[in-house]
Amino acid sequence: MSLTKEQALDLYHSDDLIGIGMEADAVRKKLHPEGVVTYIIDRNINYTNLCTEYCTFCAFYAPVKGPGRAAGYVLDFETIYEKIRETVELGGTGVLMQGGLNPELPLKWYDDLLHGIKQRFPQVHLHCFSASEIIHFAGLEGISIRDTIVRLRDAGLDSIPGGGAEILDDEVRYKVARLKCLTADWLNVHRTAHQLGMRTTATMMFGCGEELRHRVNHLQHVYDLQQETGGFTAFIPWTFQPGNTALGGRGWDEATSVEYLKNLAISRLFLSNIENVQSSWVTQGLKVCQMGLRFGGNDVGSVMLEENVVKAAGTTNCTTEEELRRIIRDAGFRPAQRDTLYRRFFLN
Repeated sequence: MSLTKEQALDLYHSDDLIGIGMEADAVRKKLHPEGVVTYIIDRNINYTNLCTEYCTFCAFYAPVKGPGRAAGYVLDFETIYEKIRETVELGGTGVLMQGGLNPELPLKWYDDLLHGIKQRFPQVHLHCFSASEIIHFAGLEGISIRDTIVRLRDAGLDSIPGGGAEILDDEVRYKVARLKCLTADWLNVHRTAHQLGMRTTATMMFGCGEELRHRVNHLQHVYDLQQETGGFTAFIPWTFQPGNTALGGRGWDEATSVEYLKNLAISRLFLSNIENVQSSWVTQGLKVCQMGLRFGGNDVGSVMLEENVVKAAGTTNCTTEEELRRIIRDAGFRPAQRDTLYRRFFLN
């Protein structure tokens, strides 16, 4: 049974952080009664930073025109293959690959890249390309979203990450990313992928000037699509990192750790139809991530052998597999490595 939007708003306004956390922990325990918390070993590969969207919350992109163009790059295939080879050698099972919306790269470039990766590393799960990227590819090629996903799937794409969701409310999207896809567009990409049998994740970037009602609208959109398709494997909320961004100078306070834990717990309570909710260390650090395991989280995400987007905003948390396993144990759970689709490998 999910929360109503009114109940969720009441919880956001409540000062009873511990009570909300205990409720979320009870839901986590019901869904995951065995007391296991999962993590993955993978790598984020950002194949290009050249982008046409100029999102105000992003410190990573380089404009495709003008003086900032000099900071732009496109990784060549051999560099990407080498990054994946290193990932496999370090025990990695997947690659999360995302980049800017670069008009100079045709869809064939992505076809060839995916084919090349699968040819060399057939065991690696390719979790790639946000909804914004897929919409961009479709526009460049003049084909439908469905045909674009089918073409990428046939080239080797295994699943789609939830990036680009930010806040799924167009009132917010117009303010922070006016050129980026709108709420219905993001949902359509994920709906189409689910209809094709492909799993995806859902995300939320909060603390970017939105109101609490906007967060509730976001959760409702995700809940409704999951009711319709059942295609989301996990929900991953994180906080906006204002460093080096245009949006960071607009005068509101950065989301606190308390706010993060409350949002995590409310997400767990609202999204009763999504099995996994991730507690993030990338933006919050390991201590808050560990606390999040008692606020509804059942996964701590990735060891993340490489990450560039959050780092560009000045946030440089890092960890190891041993450290993630330790914080899981210290929180009273058993650690288990998983793959991108949340299938566990071992327990000890």
